[in-house]
Amino acid sequence: MSSFKDLGLNQEMLKAVKAEGYSEPTPIQAQAIPLVLEGRDVLGCAQTGTGKTAAFALPIIQKLSKAQARKGRRPIRALILTPTRELAAQIDDCFAAFGRTAGVYRTAVFGGVSQGRQVDALRRGVDVLVATPGRLLDLVGQGFIDLGSLEIFVLDEADRMLDMGFIHDVRRVAKLLPDRRQTLLFSATMPGDIRNLADNLLRNPAQVSVAPPCSTVDLIEQSVYYVEKADKGALLSSLMSKPEFGRALIFTRTKHGADKVAKMLSRNCVKAEAIHGNKTQNARQNALDSFKRGRSQALVATDIASRGIDIDSVTHVINFDLPNEPESYVHRIGRTGRAGASGIAISFCAVDERPYLKDIERLIKKSIRREDDNPFASTVAEAPAAVATPSRARYGGGTRGGVRYASASSNRRGRAGVR
Repeated sequence: MSSFKDLGLNQEMLKAVKAEGYSEPTPIQAQAIPLVLEGRDVLGCAQTGTGKTAAFALPIIQKLSKAQARKGRRPIRALILTPTRELAAQIDDCFAAFGRTAGVYRTAVFGGVSQGRQVDALRRGVDVLVATPGRLLDLVGQGFIDLGSLEIFVLDEADRMLDMGFIHDVRRVAKLLPDRRQTLLFSATMPGDIRNLADNLLRNPAQVSVAPPCSTVDLIEQSVYYVEKADKGALLSSLMSKPEFGRALIFTRTKHGADKVAKMLSRNCVKAEAIHGNKTQNARQNALDSFKRGRSQALVATDIASRGIDIDSVTHVINFDLPNEPESYVHRIGRTGRAGASGIAISFCAVDERPYLKDIERLIKKSIRREDDNPFASTVAEAPAAVATPSRARYGGGTRGGVRYASASSNRRGRAGVR
């Protein structure tokens, strides 16, 4: 195992790494840091939780800190483009932590909050700008951002940019950048569209890859509960009441579903918060802080919101709804078992979600253990030949497509129903 010293980091960066409590680099850091310091373009395939933010933050800070201080307002020399507000804030925090004494100024710009403070920081001048695509283009259009002096461009979570429909914005941003620059692209998966994007953005890139999409899965204890939709809430409440459950990250397919699940858990004496795109930035940050500090036991999230979540001590990931894209399953359960640790992932599977389960098992190349100790087990053995697609199916029992989750506090066949 190499040390940070072996990677070419200077004494100032080594002190910063030590101050943050890191003793040895992760595989992605060991591979990427020397390449970035050399000035190479890098195409990196790495999931969240592998240490990839530090893999580009450390060498960027070192490279920028070497340059002589310039007179007048600092030009933006490094741009990190990322898909979500939370991830932008966390990357900004990472640069702040490692660059405390380096004399490198940074800020983050993203939507959901007033742009006033962001504009003030830009006017003072920054070396490193962390941004989401929409807010970046807005501020460029208003004349607050000039990327003409950019030296380093980082595109983070490229596959999620694609999933969220930001790929056209990414191409618009790329047209604003100088031709002579260093470009780093990181993605958890490498579908064809991302490969094509990389071909357009990168020049003779060095390719680094750690933890292929399925390898992290092997560290995580996975199980699936076959359950009817109307009983998912009761099953969740039952599991969360067990003493071995620590802090759980719970995934739903919709924003409305996330709110419903969080409220249901709170009614059953489990402190829970929901986080999704309809929440204000302050509400999302407060929910994250509450979960990180242990004030809430459960955080209920949608896939898009979850990409900004970086929490080390999640003991359980629960797929209340199975994702309709098997790659999202890998992203979700990777939120437990961080940095090589083990974790527990539990999935609820209604009858019309079983095709999704089969797709997931094909991707990870293993069968997920069916949990037999299930008081709410579905009586349907297999999915019928023709079922509604899960994205359109109703959550059981409700009329007019309403969501109804079972609760542990009332009786329906010995099970409760929350309306």
